[in-house]
Amino acid sequence: MRYRPPVGAFLLLGMLLPLTSCVNSPSLTSITISPTSMNFGGAGLTAQLTATGYYSHPGHPAETKDITDQVSWASSASECVTVSTTGLITSGNIACSNILITASAQGFPGLISANMTVDVTQPTTGGTGPSGAGDVTTITIIPGSQSVPVVGDTAQFLAIGTTTSGVTVNLDGLVSWTSSSPQIATIGATTGLATAVGQGTTTITALYTNTDGVTATGSASFTVVAGVAEPFTSISIIPGSQSVSASGQSANFIALATAGSTGLTEDVTNAADVVWSSTISTIATVTSGLAAGNGVVTGVSVGSSTITAQLTNPDGSVLTAQATVTVTATAAPEPLLSLSIIPTSITVGNLQDTGNFLAVGTFSTAPYVRDLTNSVTWLSSAPEVFPVITASDSSANPGAPAGTVTAFGAGSATIIAEATDTTTGSIQTATATFTCPEPTNPIQPGECYEGSQATGLLATVTVYNEGDNTTDWEVTAPSATGTPDVIHCGPGWTANGGAGGSVCVATYPIDTLTPSGNPGVVLTAQGGAFGGWSYNCAPSDINGNLLNPPSFTAAGPNYCVVSLTITVLDALTGQDVTVTGVDQTVGGIFN
Repeated sequence: MRYRPPVGAFLLLGMLLPLTSCVNSPSLTSITISPTSMNFGGAGLTAQLTATGYYSHPGHPAETKDITDQVSWASSASECVTVSTTGLITSGNIACSNILITASAQGFPGLISANMTVDVTQPTTGGTGPSGAGDVTTITIIPGSQSVPVVGDTAQFLAIGTTTSGVTVNLDGLVSWTSSSPQIATIGATTGLATAVGQGTTTITALYTNTDGVTATGSASFTVVAGVAEPFTSISIIPGSQSVSASGQSANFIALATAGSTGLTEDVTNAADVVWSSTISTIATVTSGLAAGNGVVTGVSVGSSTITAQLTNPDGSVLTAQATVTVTATAAPEPLLSLSIIPTSITVGNLQDTGNFLAVGTFSTAPYVRDLTNSVTWLSSAPEVFPVITASDSSANPGAPAGTVTAFGAGSATIIAEATDTTTGSIQTATATFTCPEPTNPIQPGECYEGSQATGLLATVTVYNEGDNTTDWEVTAPSATGTPDVIHCGPGWTANGGAGGSVCVATYPIDTLTPSGNPGVVLTAQGGAFGGWSYNCAPSDINGNLLNPPSFTAAGPNYCVVSLTITVLDALTGQDVTVTGVDQTVGGIFN
């Protein structure tokens, strides 16, 4: 399959791709190791090191993360001091000094490293610790972990040391306490009293220095279960104005709020702390205080009213946004009654992964349900991180991948579809959520972090009926390995005791072949009066050989090949570019 999109598509693609490494996702810029030095007074002694990463993201404050389990650890003299993959150092049975322990990780613009030093000496006699029974060599923090429910709560830690002679001593008031993440919890430098600041888990470290300079450390964890939500700093209403009929026509507004330092945008249309109001309720009303369905305006009489969304933050600060609704005397337009997005949410697990949404309209005249994916305007609440394609952005070809969202960073965005009535200018909107999960520590499968980009091995095929037949249409397709009817879509599918879904989805390896050996997947359409493939599927025979010229019969069955590889023209270079692993949405027309 080949089509030639305009210059704008590849200008957009060319602008987005470089952003994956330096703009849309925080980049590691430096590392620190705690403690910065260590003295061991014998062999077989251990201490836990902590690596903290500092991340930058243009337009956002710097972030710090505990990356102890994500860096590569190395020792300059492993015969003297060894270091584990988790940052645990162990002294050997020889004396040495200034041994470098290095933590490294890929960052921007390349490998980022940090060092700390370790000295190993022979055990002393007579003791220099607080009990006079030798150096303190290890520290145990009691308890080893603590958890508090909310911000502001406190918890006490105690440090117990063990000396070279095996004596245990109370180090209360003698150690230095630190927290690896002060934004989660602080701790008194000499008291060991931790105070919850924000939600999360931090490492608490106790450091003791013997009189001869030999140091020992111990660590524990402190968890804050519930943190204070960051207040929003701005709120907006989409769209800014709408027009409805006084005959009771309705339209809906969406409220988007932006958090302060993170810049993340959230759909708060139905949030409990958002109140909707209309300045002149005798002209237009607006729904508010519902579990769902807020922001819906209804025309009452001719005129104009201001719609306000008021958000109250947990700290009591108030934000407002306004839009305008104009109520006309014209009769309400009949066609488009509602708009919805399928599916309502998509979650991907790697940077540069994509997901494809469909926009489906419900009409008062036949066909009652129509695929509007390529005719609506698609918007993203975070267009620089999660851009979404509108058909007019990429090509006049009706098979353009409208509704496709790409993850160029971690987080989530509200995806909005807008359908405009050409007669009145009123707008129907629908929303969905696209998510690329934030990385945790340690990183879990399915989380989006710098370096998680991978060439997609699977492509998704979505099948949908664009006609008005709701009784007997059917589209089927086998799996890549030949298992029949993996796709079984439509009310005509009666096998296994039930009808097929109205929208069917299946994934295929990008190198899937038809029975005739050509690339792609063969779909079979039958059951109802068939009016052709609306897009993305080339008419073929049952084995996947393309028909020339393309044709179909109303009685069916009809076949087509959906390709998971497309060739497009790069308008900047004038060269054809092959794109593999393309998610495809296929429309069949049954009337």
